[in-house]
Amino acid sequence: MSGFGGFLYARSRTVPRTLAALAGTVGFAVWAAERMDTYLDTDQRVPVVALSPLLAAAVIGVSLHTPSDELDRTAVRPWWPRRLTQLLILTALAAALLPLAVLGDTTAFGPPAMIRNTLGCVGVTAAASVVLGARLSWLPPFCYVGSVYLASNGVRGPAVTVWAWPTQPGPQPGAWLAAGAAFVAGTALYAVRGARPEGPRT
Repeated sequence: MSGFGGFLYARSRTVPRTLAALAGTVGFAVWAAERMDTYLDTDQRVPVVALSPLLAAAVIGVSLHTPSDELDRTAVRPWWPRRLTQLLILTALAAALLPLAVLGDTTAFGPPAMIRNTLGCVGVTAAASVVLGARLSWLPPFCYVGSVYLASNGVRGPAVTVWAWPTQPGPQPGAWLAAGAAFVAGTALYAVRGARPEGPRT
């Protein structure tokens, strides 16, 4: 994606506003981490590590809206490279900036956990945009992460690291496997299919 065509594509997907919203999300995450004294007790980082990537993924999901679905599907050049590039760039920015809120101890709820959760939440959001459309793409990950956050407290066992990946410490292999699979599957599905067509924005 380059040149004037890339600029028009980014503008039609409201990428500038998405970048501004991502910056606001990062600022909120840093503020929340400081207010909760997470630098003194890393266990208090769980809400920040679980919910900040969810907010960033919701912002990214809204930008996946296709304003001209019929034109996209009849274009001479395939659109999947542009969709893939857009999603990967926004995800990379979120994954690079959100860890600023949890710098320090990397063995528990530090940057690795934040990066993992960003990838997982974006993957679920991207898949949801194909099924429900970009406007509602935030709903499935919000329900899932919220349910896991409430249900996983005190639960033990090897399986919990897989299904409760948003609330797991950074080094957990099962959590990385689940979040990574969600990201790869969701990204591939969105790149190939695109977001579900919706009516024009008002």
